[in-house]
Amino acid sequence: MKHIKSHIKSVIFLCFLIFVLKGNAQQLDVLINEALNNNPEIQKFELQYKRVSEKVNEVNTVPNTEFGVGYFVSEPETRTGAQRFKVSAKQMLPWFGNISARENYVSSLADVKYEDIVIAKRKLMSSVSQSYYRLYANKAKQKVLTENINLLETYETMALTSVEVGKASAVDVLRLQMRQNEMQQLKEVLQQQFLAEQTNFNNLLNRNNDVTVNVIDSLMIPSEDFDITFEKLALHPELLKYDKLYQSIEQSELLNQKESSPMIGFGLDYINVSKRPNMDFTDNGKDIVMPMVSVSIPIFNKKYKSQTKQNELQQQEITAQKQERLNALETLLDKAINERISARISYATQTKNLQQAKDAEDILIKSYETGTIDFNDVLDIQELQLKFQINQIESIKTYYVQSTIINYLIQ
Repeated sequence: MKHIKSHIKSVIFLCFLIFVLKGNAQQLDVLINEALNNNPEIQKFELQYKRVSEKVNEVNTVPNTEFGVGYFVSEPETRTGAQRFKVSAKQMLPWFGNISARENYVSSLADVKYEDIVIAKRKLMSSVSQSYYRLYANKAKQKVLTENINLLETYETMALTSVEVGKASAVDVLRLQMRQNEMQQLKEVLQQQFLAEQTNFNNLLNRNNDVTVNVIDSLMIPSEDFDITFEKLALHPELLKYDKLYQSIEQSELLNQKESSPMIGFGLDYINVSKRPNMDFTDNGKDIVMPMVSVSIPIFNKKYKSQTKQNELQQQEITAQKQERLNALETLLDKAINERISARISYATQTKNLQQAKDAEDILIKSYETGTIDFNDVLDIQELQLKFQINQIESIKTYYVQSTIINYLIQ
């Protein structure tokens, strides 16, 4: 229950950050919750956790009770009579604390499985968010291409008018048309790429591939970034999982020590004795009842010593793996931070260039009014403007994709 509460807090906190990050993130939050509820990978890890947790009941048992029945084919003759058959029962019991050690070990394995759920949910939230931003970028590029195609149609009309008065050539018109064709092709390619990404998105939510995903119309890079603390990286579930693994090995060693202890057993033998014929004395035909106590001692305990050595080596291995993963996560976080900063710089540059391109476009339009417009310049400016718009969209996408990576790592 403690784990579940902790995870719920984590999810709510992440959703809150996403909301703050994007302003209009309500739709994405809803989609993330749908993915968390329906994604089969999450369900797989939850079932694994339940299965391992159930093993606690499995290990909370004692060895089977042994029953035996024997019939004396050649009946041994005793003073009280011939022995006919024998019935025996025996129950071995583990040493004190052995069952508790097993339960603790299985519980520690369940704790490791729980971290798999937390990691999978974090990765899923990050994957859904990144796919959402890729869809946004695709739609935004299509919108920009549509605007530019419409703009070129306007220029084409202007060029046709200029051709009629002899201030432009038919080649100018053809160039404008070819540029429109090229943009239309880019737009159609983007539409196909959107469908492919939409399928990926729907699969993350475990729903039909043809469900339409509606993304928000516009995104802006916020004026300030949220604080990033590298120390939080130490609490990442991928690293906590190594701590849980280490603890499970500790419990495994405690169990190993308990299993190297003796086992004690209690039993009872019953032997049926028949009466001796033609004789009359007190114990004639008296059955035999024999309580027994047995002890199982692992004299040759090389197996347990070897297991102890293996546990020590495995703990060292886990420590090394944790450090290796921490280094990898630090590299990933640093890369995401720097790429997000680069995206902000690029966005500012593209915004500035875009404004200057629009100023140049205004100058060209005024040139048309005086009859001195050069349509080659029109194409050049339009190409630059489109390039800046696409780069601006890429900067926004990169900023938010890197933010989701940072969220995955430190939130």
